[in-house]
Amino acid sequence: MRTVTVVARHYGVSPDAVRHYTKLGLLNPLRSEINGYRYFDIAEANKLGFILSAKKLGFSLKEIGQILVTADHGDTPCPLVRELIQRRLGEIREEIAESQRLANRLELACDRWRELPDRMPSGDSICHLIETWQAGVIDPEIKPEDRDEKPQ
Repeated sequence: MRTVTVVARHYGVSPDAVRHYTKLGLLNPLRSEINGYRYFDIAEANKLGFILSAKKLGFSLKEIGQILVTADHGDTPCPLVRELIQRRLGEIREEIAESQRLANRLELACDRWRELPDRMPSGDSICHLIETWQAGVIDPEIKPEDRDEKPQ
């Protein structure tokens, strides 16, 4: 049996992280009636390794909990894992696409603003670079049919 500190050290996490996973119900160590310490057997310590591996793959703690519950009920969690990872992969790809669109807008802004003069803030303007961008620049990444153009 291992204490929280020993298990945490073995996996390179803080004891507080182990306690957090325990509080969430992801880990279920035994509690000593004598001193109140939590003790981990090999299986429970290995579960911490599983949790950390799943986190590295991008699973949320809620999803990890679902996987553990499925396994604890004696069912294979593999179909659930495949479904969750496919969904997450789609989300990541969309985030990458959005980041690329943002990078394109930033490059365009840098190009357009390179030669523009600096201006002091006034009652009407804070930074003319951003304000003129908001007022009249159309994002080149947006197709004409997808634009929310308001009638003038």
